[in-house]
Amino acid sequence: MSASPLRTLLVLARGSNLPTVWSNCLAGWWLSGGRNYWKLPFLLLGVSALYSAGMFLNDAFDADFDKQRRPERPIPSGKIEAEAVWRIGFSLLGAGFLLLLPLGWMAIGATVCLIFFILLYDFTHKFLTASPWLMGACRFWVYVIAGTTGASKLNGFPIYCGVALALYIVGLSYVARRESFNGPVPHWPVLFLAAPILSALAMNAGAYRQHAYWVMAILGLWIFRSVRPVFLGGPINVGWTVTNLLAGIVFVDWLTVAPDPAASPLTTTTVFVALWGATKLAQKYVPAT
Repeated sequence: MSASPLRTLLVLARGSNLPTVWSNCLAGWWLSGGRNYWKLPFLLLGVSALYSAGMFLNDAFDADFDKQRRPERPIPSGKIEAEAVWRIGFSLLGAGFLLLLPLGWMAIGATVCLIFFILLYDFTHKFLTASPWLMGACRFWVYVIAGTTGASKLNGFPIYCGVALALYIVGLSYVARRESFNGPVPHWPVLFLAAPILSALAMNAGAYRQHAYWVMAILGLWIFRSVRPVFLGGPINVGWTVTNLLAGIVFVDWLTVAPDPAASPLTTTTVFVALWGATKLAQKYVPAT
């Protein structure tokens, strides 16, 4: 495949965001005890396929809208036919489901829920004001699927942390809506962006909280850097803000595992910083939104 068709597929899949999906998977897996390494390839590949499917189908559902508002997108610009995007999207959806089958019945049930929310979001997000909550639900179910793969099985940690991540995604998604719809960027979504930090403070005490302080600081500073233009007035580059907040998902995942004494600080720091770096590097070549 030549570079141009390959790039078209990566743009449709929002391939630059895949490291954030992998960090979701690793965080949920760590929070449920880790180990069971043989499950990780199925988890990472399966969830990546479902994420990419959701992004392909997003463009397929939005083809008419994009002709008016975003003519540079692959379908309205003529780089690929809408029929091919539908076909690839549903094929990836099926592949993702099959890849996650070996993870067991709990993972299968969570996968069905994730697929339901992916399709519901793709179908409704352009006319449903509350659609950011559906996007948050998608990332929540990724945590649940990952939480079924660890040695300790699904427990409260991936669920609790998945809710905190979902709230961050809700805030991010409300800001992102301003890319397609004119109007000022609201200030209140910033409250949702702070949910992972508030959750870490409430969930951890003593030495556990101390392990997380510096990751809280990194996440807090990154959020502040990303949303600062919203509060300064004047023109706002919503795409820049959203792109940075998407990369911040990796820091949210890092914060969920930072207090865990069973997770090596050196290992988790190396993994999540590398995934953040991979996200930022990929965003230079493939648009995140």
